[in-house]
Amino acid sequence: MPSVVLRNGESQQGLARRFRKKVIRSKILSEVRKRRWFISRTEQRRQDKKKAIRRAAQHKRYNNYRN
Repeated sequence: MPSVVLRNGESQQGLARRFRKKVIRSKILSEVRKRRWFISRTEQRRQDKKKAIRRAAQHKRYNNYRN
């Protein structure tokens, strides 16, 4: 679990902001959301393939736009 210590002269909002960034970087929330429901291996493979296709299409659009 990420932890932060209040620095000299730091406000509570600054402390909360640092904590939120630390939690996001540690990917704890995304891991919890992912494990919320069981996903079979075949379903996971299907989702990964779908993501890869979407990524490739975005990459293709970006390269076409750039050229």
